[in-house]
Order: sequence, then C-alpha cells, then structure tokens
Amino acid sequence: MSIESLVLGAGQEVGKSCVLVRMGGKSIMFDCGMHMGYLDRRRYPDFSLISPSGDFNSSIDCIIITHFHLDHVGALPFFTEVCGYHGPIYMTFPTKALAPMMLEDYRKLMVERRGEQEQFTSEHITECMKKVIAVDLKQIVQVDKDLQIRAYYAGHVLGAAMFYAKVGENTMVYTGDYNMTPDRHLGAAQIDRLQLDLLITESTYATTIRDSKYAREREFLKAVHKCVAGGGKVLIPTFALGRAQELCILLDDYWERMNLKIPIYFSAGLTIQANMYYKMLIGWTSQKIKDCQTTRNPFDFKHVCSFDRSLINSPGPCVLFATPGMISGGFSLEVFKQWAPSELNLVTLPGYCVAGTIGHKLMSGKPTRIDLDKDTCIDVKCQIHQLSFSPHTDAKGIMDLVEFLSPRHVILVHGEKPKMASLKGRIQSELGIPCYDPANNDTVVVSSTKTVKVDASETFIRTCLNDGFKCHNKQLEDSWTSSSGHSGSLNLISSRDEVVAEGIMVMEKSKKAKIVHENEYLHIVGTEKHELQLSCCCPVSKSSLTQAMSGSDASSASETLVSSDHRYWIHCLWLKLKKESDFNNVQEVDNCLSLNSFKSHICQVDNCPYRTGECDEGGSIMFFCCSWSPIDEKIAWRVLSIMRETSLSEVSEVHCSPTGLLI
Repeated sequence: MSIESLVLGAGQEVGKSCVLVRMGGKSIMFDCGMHMGYLDRRRYPDFSLISPSGDFNSSIDCIIITHFHLDHVGALPFFTEVCGYHGPIYMTFPTKALAPMMLEDYRKLMVERRGEQEQFTSEHITECMKKVIAVDLKQIVQVDKDLQIRAYYAGHVLGAAMFYAKVGENTMVYTGDYNMTPDRHLGAAQIDRLQLDLLITESTYATTIRDSKYAREREFLKAVHKCVAGGGKVLIPTFALGRAQELCILLDDYWERMNLKIPIYFSAGLTIQANMYYKMLIGWTSQKIKDCQTTRNPFDFKHVCSFDRSLINSPGPCVLFATPGMISGGFSLEVFKQWAPSELNLVTLPGYCVAGTIGHKLMSGKPTRIDLDKDTCIDVKCQIHQLSFSPHTDAKGIMDLVEFLSPRHVILVHGEKPKMASLKGRIQSELGIPCYDPANNDTVVVSSTKTVKVDASETFIRTCLNDGFKCHNKQLEDSWTSSSGHSGSLNLISSRDEVVAEGIMVMEKSKKAKIVHENEYLHIVGTEKHELQLSCCCPVSKSSLTQAMSGSDASSASETLVSSDHRYWIHCLWLKLKKESDFNNVQEVDNCLSLNSFKSHICQVDNCPYRTGECDEGGSIMFFCCSWSPIDEKIAWRVLSIMRETSLSEVSEVHCSPTGLLI
C-alpha cells in the first residue's frame, strides 16, 4: 500500500498551495490557491496534471480548503466554475463566511482597478460557494463509505484548520498554515496525537526561531510611536483578515495607555466587514478574547476609524492599515506611491512577503528606487521596518509538531527551497523520520501502514505476559496488562510496531482473524508437534574425564561409582562441565546429562552413524551421543568444545558436517 502526493503548488515556494493526495483508491485535493506574485499562467496550479482530459469529477473525490487566504483558496472559483469541478468542497464555517469576501475583493482589484482580463466573476464565486460543506472542529465527516476527514484548530487566522484524512487504514494530516504559539486574538494550534502514515506541513519559517512575542511587540510600538511623534505617516500593508485585527488590538491598547490622539485608519470597508465577522465568530478566537467579551467586544476599537481616499495627502501624522498585504497592488500600492518619497514616513511589513511583490523587494534590502513598469518608478526614501508578526509557526513549532505526531513520513511544502532543505535534514537526523521537499509538479510516493484487526486467544495473551516476555511497544504492553484478568483481545497489530511475540494467525469460520499460540494451532489442525533435532556422537578422552573426578571438588557420590558403570562417566562429564564452564543448570538424570534441550548419554552402538570419524584406539575414548534443538545451538557448541577440548570454531566446523547431524 502507498500514498501518492502530487504537489501542484507551494512546492519549494510560498504561493498557490495545492496538493493532490491519492490513497486507498481515493483522491483528495488539499487547498486550491493562487500565487500572488504572478499575473500570467503561473498564477494557478497546473490542473492538467490531474486529468489531461479535464474530467476532474471522476479524478477527485473532494476538495478541502484549510483557510480563507488567497494563496489557499484563490483558484477555487476558477477550478469549479471554469474548469468544471462539481464535487464536494469542505472548509470550516468561518472560512466559508470569509472566503467569498476575499475572493470578491481580489476580483474587483484585478478587473475594476487594474483592468485585467477576468478570470472568474461574482457569479462564479457565488456558485462555487454553493458547493461548500461547512464543518466544525473535530467533527467526523464521512465523505463516502471509505473516506473520513476531521478538522483541527490551526490558529493562524480565524477558521484555519488542519485536516486529518483516513481511507481504510491509510492516515494523514495536511496542516495548511498554522501557528504553534497563541497571539492576542487567536489560540495555538491543537491536534490529537494521531498515528499517521504521512504529515504534509507548511515550512514558511523553516529556519527561523522567533524572539519572544512581547519583545517584538515593544519593537513595533516603539518604531510606530517614533515615526508619528516626528510628524510622519505609518503605512502598514496587511490583508484585511488576520494580522489587521491582531495589530489593531495592539495599537488600540497602546494608544489608550499612552493617551495618544493621532488617528489610526482602516483603508476600506472590507476590514470593517471582517471585524463584524470576528465579532460574530468570537468562539474561534483566543481564550483571552472570549473572557473579555463579557465586558466589551475587543473588536470594537476605540481609536481606529475608517479612512477616506481624500486623506492620502493631508498633512499631519497618522497610522494606516491598507490592503492588500505585501503591497501586491490595490490601495496599499496607491498609498505607497505617495508616501514612499518622504523620509519622515515609515512602511512596516509585519509578515511574510512572496517573491515578486514590492513588499519582498523592500524586505530584501532597502532599495532607493522601484520600477513598477516601464513607465512608472517610485523613489523610496521612507523608513522600512520589518518585523515578524506572521501567523505562521517558526522552525521550533514545526519540529515540535512533527515530533508530537511522529508520522512515518513527512512532506514539506509552502517554503523556500534552501530553508526547506535545512529543515528536511533536521527532521531526518534528529527525529529519524523520512522527509521530502518536492518542487511544483513533483510526485512523492510513500509506503503506508497495513494494519489488521485481530482477536487473540487467552493462551497467546498469557504467553505475552509471562515473566520472560519483554514488550517492545509500551502502548500495547499497557493494553495487555489491563486485560490480563479476563479473556480480552488484541485490538491492533501494526506493521509499524516491533515484533512483540510469536504466534500464528488463523482465519476462523466466522472469517475473523485470530492470533493463537503454536500449541493451539496444532490442536486446530489436528496434528502432532514435529521438532527439529540436531545430533552428534562426540568422542571424549577418558583421561580428561578422570582428571575431573580427581579434583578436590568432586562429590562424595563419585566414591560409590566404578569406572565400568555408565553413571560414573556421566558424573565425570558433569564435573568437567561444572569446572570448565559457567553453566549452573547442568543436571544428571537417568544416566543422561541435561542442559536445557541439550541431552547427552553414553553411546552403546559400535557403528553409530552420527560419529565424526574418530575410532577408539586401546579403549582410551568414550563416545557420548548428544542431541539438541536449534534454539540451543550456541549452548551445544560450547558443551561440545569442552568435551573435545578444542576451540569453539573447530568444533562447529566438525560437527556441522552432514554426517554428524540427525534431523
């Protein structure tokens, strides 16, 4: 069994997240985003790789959208209404509420303001959202009789979710974007400890370890306050949903404490509308926000108001949140053109900026000039401040999640190639988990766990619980211990676990699998036990045996024995083994020497077929017929080496010959 992952987007880059996973005969598309840095065909994933004929309905069983950011949902209306996919789409309730706003705002920006050819219409967005099935956190959704999905809280933005998918015994988690640390308005990602074949995780900050949140907040507030105190204007390019609310809460609280009268503006109605949804969906926010709502709604900002375009060039300081983030176009670009030439002004970039955007150019170094096109250039004299208020987890958070879930395989997406390679090395070396960092349009195939649910007999369970048994899987050991007082059953034996006991799996008449002890199996099939026995007729010098008898530690019992008695020579051999080995459980029983399965007695057959070729010259040699089972082979070779007074390697060479074996 295997799981096949076709990376259609976010492979060794940040943008147009889209991964098609095939497992157990099912195909799931995780996210359907667009790239914010491209305006050509590279904007969308290459959907032709899914089905060259364009028959997407028979090629995909469902689509799962993790959150409302355009790099995760931006291509969805195009794929459903233009490409023709009509199957089910799953996302959380907040994502279903907020995604249409983001899509419509982007459509207006591209078509009405930039004059680009329309990729999808308002009607397309409406029809697309009709196909969406909203899900709650931890709700088990049965897509069909084989495919099951479940959403987990991801932090990041309102409604963001990690998704668990299971087909038969194949299991995986696709994280989307997530944050492992809480912020002012959202909690940290939460997920159960799951047994996974595959984890597909974002790796935006694959090599970054962030400073404390409070240190970053102080630095941000200090930079903003310094700028407005000097009469400058502060541009904060951000998307309307997510960081805008986080930073508004931070600035509104700071303005109140410092009694500042300088205006803070939102750029458009989209953010105001978004705040309305935050108020409605407050149950998806952090515990701190939930606790505050009993006295006042934290999204009713006292010092933040709507912005009018006529105020762009008005004198005096101000703080402006302008969409979209990354200065990828729209109103944030319009304001940047006007404010960038002034040294008094500040542009602060609070999050990750995709390659190809103006925000990325500003973060890559302080340019003095930016060419928008052949006719437009911008002089950049303003201050540039970069500070990570990104809602993505950092390298420590990614490693913590991978270690917590401990999947069989990890695939990294949504990151930069060199940083992903570094994180991949850490996961493999520190956690011992195979890790992959595919590029766009690459396919990764990994093996999956094949598990079989079986019953277990009481005898088999007792064997597992005896004193000599050591369980290699703590979880199974605990479950067996708890059931030792009754018949019970072994719920799950997985190929992931180390071998914990030897048993035989049989199929009962009821067609249920069952693990039984080997003795039970013999009874089931109605046959007797057959054991492999090895035999050898070993020559022993009589002088070496009598020397053992003459030692000071010889037992008094030897005084009653005579050399013509077989018991005498058996007793001599027993003394020899006691003297020359550390065997403590060698026993004399009925003219026979016994050590575990190893047995030895005096041979009375002149032409014994198991002798190795020596002959008795002058009666100086005594022959002992020895037999043992393969499990005690090492013990047998040690005993034989003492009897022959040779090295262990010499004995094994002689006695492994076919003429010295009885099977």
